[in-house]
Amino acid sequence: MTRISRIETFLVAPRWLFVRIETDSGIVGWGEASCEGRSETVRTAVDQLSELLIGNDALRIEDHWQVMTKGSFYRGGPILASAVSGLDQALWDIAGKHFNTPVHQLLGGHVRDRIRMYGWVGGDEPNEVADQISAQLEVGLTAVKMNASGRMSPIASVAELDGVVRRVAAAREVLGDHRDVAVDFHGRFSLANARRVAPLLEPYRPFFLEEPVVPENTHLL
Repeated sequence: MTRISRIETFLVAPRWLFVRIETDSGIVGWGEASCEGRSETVRTAVDQLSELLIGNDALRIEDHWQVMTKGSFYRGGPILASAVSGLDQALWDIAGKHFNTPVHQLLGGHVRDRIRMYGWVGGDEPNEVADQISAQLEVGLTAVKMNASGRMSPIASVAELDGVVRRVAAAREVLGDHRDVAVDFHGRFSLANARRVAPLLEPYRPFFLEEPVVPENTHLL
């Protein structure tokens, strides 16, 4: 049995939280439990969940996941999910090292030999969009993701909506018709704003719109 002997967390500026699990056999696993703006809170959750893990077999990963997610009266939420995620990743890291095999083999083997990637660009200003997209195209990428906007009013003005459209239009002009642009709203839009701006972006064929509203309102879209 490979028992969990120690669990530590490491905050890394500006927003990351890493989890380190050590076993009595000397195997160490690492995971990430970051929750933007709430990593210190997640750190406390990891400490509390550690009480359920220390002294137990590190290889009973599914058992630990069930206990951590369903073993208390109050369940769910981004804080708990982030804490469990970091611990779960670290346990799988330990399992891969214990069995001397890549973790993806333990999870069923790889599926694809190639995967398409996109590059992040800013998106706050139309001229910045053009320059940053050009740089991504030079390294061979065929898709980018950009900000839709900064802070938005609950009921956006025409000028605010037009600003979003101008940014995406600038991206499309650089990308042409054979590359893609995804637009990240970062949950900054109210439901009304999201419904107003989405049709305005249709002529520019966005690859996808990410997080137009906060997660708890997704079902209303």
